[in-house]
Amino acid sequence: MSLSYPLSKIAIEQLKIKVIDALKSVYDPEIRVNIYDLGLIYTIAIDPQGSARLEMTLTTPNCPVAETLPSTVNNAVAGVDGITDSAVELVWDPPWTTEKVSEAAKLELGIL
Repeated sequence: MSLSYPLSKIAIEQLKIKVIDALKSVYDPEIRVNIYDLGLIYTIAIDPQGSARLEMTLTTPNCPVAETLPSTVNNAVAGVDGITDSAVELVWDPPWTTEKVSEAAKLELGIL
């Protein structure tokens, strides 16, 4: 898709779908489920200039990948064609629970 800025609402939604696909390629190394279906992504906002801002959490504050996973996520988002800039903020409120896990991931994890 050839992008010109500012993006229309439709182009932003199409770009958001591509970002979600990129997020589905990033896996929690301990649980082996992608971070999107695991419910770790709280917010995906893309502005008309193609700048993406994400809020994400981790399964626990003491998660061993707390130092590296946000930058891995940021790199995945930044690699999406059409994203001009990206930033990932790690948040703890609301806390992550298994309620946030998608149906498909629950089946994969055997918790459904």
